[in-house]
Amino acid sequence: MNTNDIRINLPASKSMSNRWLMINHLMGSHFRIGKLSTSNDTKLLRSLLTQLEDHSSDVFYCDNAGSVARFMMPLLAFSSGHYVLTGDERLCQRPMAPLIDALRQMGIRVDCTEQEGFLPVQIQGGVPNKRTVSVDPLLSSQFVSALLLVAPKMPEGISLTMTQRPTSRPYIEMTCDALRQAGVEVRRSSNGRTYYVQPYEGRPKPATITIERDWSSASYFYTMALLRPELRIRLLGLQLDSCQGDSATDRFFRQLGVNSTEVRSPYRATGRSVTLQGGGEQAKVVQFNCLDCPDLVPTFAVAAAAAGVRTILKGVSNIALKESDRREAITTELHRMGVTVNAADDELHILPSTLKPKDMVRTYGDHRIAMAFAPLKLRFPELQIENPDVVGKSFPEFWEEFDKVLNA
Repeated sequence: MNTNDIRINLPASKSMSNRWLMINHLMGSHFRIGKLSTSNDTKLLRSLLTQLEDHSSDVFYCDNAGSVARFMMPLLAFSSGHYVLTGDERLCQRPMAPLIDALRQMGIRVDCTEQEGFLPVQIQGGVPNKRTVSVDPLLSSQFVSALLLVAPKMPEGISLTMTQRPTSRPYIEMTCDALRQAGVEVRRSSNGRTYYVQPYEGRPKPATITIERDWSSASYFYTMALLRPELRIRLLGLQLDSCQGDSATDRFFRQLGVNSTEVRSPYRATGRSVTLQGGGEQAKVVQFNCLDCPDLVPTFAVAAAAAGVRTILKGVSNIALKESDRREAITTELHRMGVTVNAADDELHILPSTLKPKDMVRTYGDHRIAMAFAPLKLRFPELQIENPDVVGKSFPEFWEEFDKVLNA
């Protein structure tokens, strides 16, 4: 193993951390969760769960955290009491209708106080009168995960049928895997459309839960390896055989000549890491379906532009509904740097172009836009990232780790 590798400390997976916080809350804190994500979203969810336990306020403010709002909604719906769930202006523009409709199917009263299908909502919590429910998961798989997470505490469990193919299906399977690890019986129908979760009848065995390192955060260092092929970057604690949908990063960047190798330390049982090195052969045209990993679209688009490789990203329709309109943000900022980007309903086409430096990249208040464009500072040192602190939503230590590569 090359001791001169640049060693990057990645945060724990935000997605896994938030699922285990929910499970632990519902099962009486029987699990010891090692190394939770340090992200603002995870801290927020932890705070809101404490608020619910302490009955300190009936108003639950979710800032701009879509997954937190969607996880909290059914939890409040199945908790006795009257609650208000809300967030900042952008969160109140993000779709919630499929989850609201599902809860109403189950007999829970949910009132949208401003615009139907969106936050803020008033929830009259209680025991659902129906265990069978259908959900449209096209806009977000979080609608499905949110209901599955609370299902074990329902008197008869849940039978949940998806009416369409879901976005980000690996994150539904991550939810199911976590529930099974907690001792909950979860089955999926042969056609893959229906999930059956049984109520939990007993007490889970206390255990320590290990949270994987975050693949979404790892993706930005792949772009850095692309831009600095003379360096070897080692992502500590990461594993290639991950349940995280964003582990698709590895498959995409191999087409841009960035190779990944997993290394296991002979001295530590959990001493995994993934080393990156660019400079390999690049495909002439890259096509990639991002339906299962939409959070990676900004990273892939910027990397493709930096590599000058014609790239077609498919399955991108719902990225307009994230913390920002990411399709608009990507297109606008790359256009400003001289890159031709053609956007269709479900595709982004990045054409070979010569990147031109700009003084500032606008981030639209979105952590993933900030981190996706940050590696371009390796090519254009004068480039500034607007509102750099926005990365705290998912990766507060990003700039510290980024500087290890920038200054190498």
